[in-house]
Amino acid sequence: MARCAAMSKQSGEQCKRAAIVGGVTCSIHGSGTKAARAAAARRVEEAKAAEVVRTLGLPVDITPTDALLEEVRWTAGHVQWLRAKVQELDESQRDGDDGEHQLVWGTTKVKTGGDDFGTTQEAKPSIWYVLYEAERKHLVAVCSAALKAGVEERKVRLAEQQGDLVALVIRRILDALDLTPEQQALVPQVVPAQLRLIAGGAA
Repeated sequence: MARCAAMSKQSGEQCKRAAIVGGVTCSIHGSGTKAARAAAARRVEEAKAAEVVRTLGLPVDITPTDALLEEVRWTAGHVQWLRAKVQELDESQRDGDDGEHQLVWGTTKVKTGGDDFGTTQEAKPSIWYVLYEAERKHLVAVCSAALKAGVEERKVRLAEQQGDLVALVIRRILDALDLTPEQQALVPQVVPAQLRLIAGGAA
């Protein structure tokens, strides 16, 4: 188990107790509260889920470009669905009981016990609107990346095609020259060197 990360006030050294499972401190140094234990339990479940994904996830034969396009499709779907949720707030739930606009005003905290019990309402964007804006930005980012990747992929393919064409032309020229065995022996040295010079000049 991980060691508690808190520092002892008496000794000034790191606590020697074990941290609670999923937490970074022991029950005495902050992890004894209900909220801290709930957060630790959540981290444990997240770690278990991540391990399952690593264990059961299967490799998928997909190119980076195809993966980006798949992400574009999913993100576009998310944006469309979230837009509908925001429109519901903007149309069907425009005004609450107090007449405030539900898109930017709503309940952000409800506490049933303690001195600060009660309901807290703040002028903050709806969570649906926040998610909608985040997904819109992500969609723009993945679309930009996909477009760039597509351009780069086409450049690579074009360069490969041009390289194949150059190689074919060179082979035909050398065949037509009917070189002697001594001259043919020089081809692997001369031709690549000249091609590198051409590439360097083009760059």
